Amino acid sequence: MLKVLDGVRLLEVAEWFFVPGAGTVLADWGADVIKIEHPTRGDPLRGLISSGMIPGAQGVNFFIENGSRNKRSLGLDLTSDHGREVLYKLVERSDIFLTSFLPAARRRLKIDYDDIKKINPKIIYAKGSGQGPKGPEAERGGFDAGSFWSRGSVGYMLSEPGKPIIMQRAAFGDTIGATFIAGGIAAALYHREKTGQGCVLDVSLLGTAVWLMAPDILAALLLGHDLPHNDRTRAPNPLMNTYLCKDDKWLMLMMLTPMRHWEEFCKAVQREELATQYPLMKWIEEDTRRELVRVLSDHFITRTRSEWIERLLQYDTIHAPVQTPTEIRDDPQVIANQYLVDYTHPSHGPFKVACSPVQFNGEPTDVRRVAPDVGQDTEDILLSLGLSWEDIGTLKEAKVVS
Repeated sequence: MLKVLDGVRLLEVAEWFFVPGAGTVLADWGADVIKIEHPTRGDPLRGLISSGMIPGAQGVNFFIENGSRNKRSLGLDLTSDHGREVLYKLVERSDIFLTSFLPAARRRLKIDYDDIKKINPKIIYAKGSGQGPKGPEAERGGFDAGSFWSRGSVGYMLSEPGKPIIMQRAAFGDTIGATFIAGGIAAALYHREKTGQGCVLDVSLLGTAVWLMAPDILAALLLGHDLPHNDRTRAPNPLMNTYLCKDDKWLMLMMLTPMRHWEEFCKAVQREELATQYPLMKWIEEDTRRELVRVLSDHFITRTRSEWIERLLQYDTIHAPVQTPTEIRDDPQVIANQYLVDYTHPSHGPFKVACSPVQFNGEPTDVRRVAPDVGQDTEDILLSLGLSWEDIGTLKEAKVVS
């Protein structure tokens, strides 16, 4: 893959996945990312598998492998003066300082923007938070299930009315927010290239949700009430709906412009008479739409999903299988575009990790380095800063580094 950020140095003082996920994307693009971790416990994300909160997969911590690939790990105690001296040496030679630490922790550790800027005036200082850098809860932490999914209205709008709010999938908001941080950093690098000036950028999980849910939020502000929840039996457009097939698999139709697709679709599903029985001008009537959804539901249940897709692919239709995570592996588009790439761990052997989605010159992400153990690269990094083996030994004895 083209290393568009080759030569860019990023210092990651961040934990969990939201902010470190941005470091992963930038590392995929060629940046040299040094991940600062607590010298004994490391990033707490490492403990999710062993704690039982997330089911393990053959002993592989897939969170760490996917989220820390292409990075180097330095085990460093930031609460010590000697640890901070090492960090500041790294700041001097870095382009980006990336952090998820809360404001109080940044002040206590002396790694707030003003502290870092004194050492490197051109630094790009990127931080991620739960609720944003201003307001009464700016100092409070937040995880994506709270700040993004719950507070940002995502969970409410995706849950069935009257039923308990469904829980988001693992790192769902984190992954989306991470891409915004990565994009913001890339823009900040361009700004610095033009002006010679660094800057501070903020991305919050709540702000990410507000952007993601903008159609619902803005409609609610204009209408004075929330938009209705999705009900497939009352779909405003029967060609934008899900249908169950004979093999108990679901198919999604996604034709936003029925005037273009309706007659073609009827040919594809071998029900050309429907175009006459349910002309588009009558779709304004809810009873007509509900009846058409029922007719199509009865029709789609007569064949398997793969049989329907084979038919639909022969015509000008837009559709997609509703797939399980297991099915993604065999999706021909995923395979052709290499959205999952091979990954060989020295202890656990070969498996696959997900690519960050941007490709340059048609080339997928490549794994240059598997995710490191805590402090795996400490000695190499310290040597590159000019420390001697004796210096490193002293720091290790004092438990400043690991």
